[in-house]
Amino acid sequence: MSELKRNQIGFLVALINEFARRFSLTDKQSFEYIHRYGGIEMYLEHYNILHTLTFSDMVEGMASYCKRQGGTLTI
Repeated sequence: MSELKRNQIGFLVALINEFARRFSLTDKQSFEYIHRYGGIEMYLEHYNILHTLTFSDMVEGMASYCKRQGGTLTI
C-alpha cells in the first residue's frame, strides 16, 4: 500500500472519530452517516485540500456536505 493511501485512511479514521464526537455518535454510526451521504467519496476526491484544514473545519465541512446530500444532523 502506498504512503498516500495509508495517510488517506489514517486521516479518514481520525475524521470519522471527530465527527462521531462532535455529533455524539458511535464511530460506526458516524461512518455509516458519512458513507450514506457521499462523504467518503467527497473526502477521497478532495483529500489534497481537506487534509490541510483543522479537524474542526473538516468536521463542519463534512456535516454541511452531508446535509446538502440529504443528511439530517443538525449543524
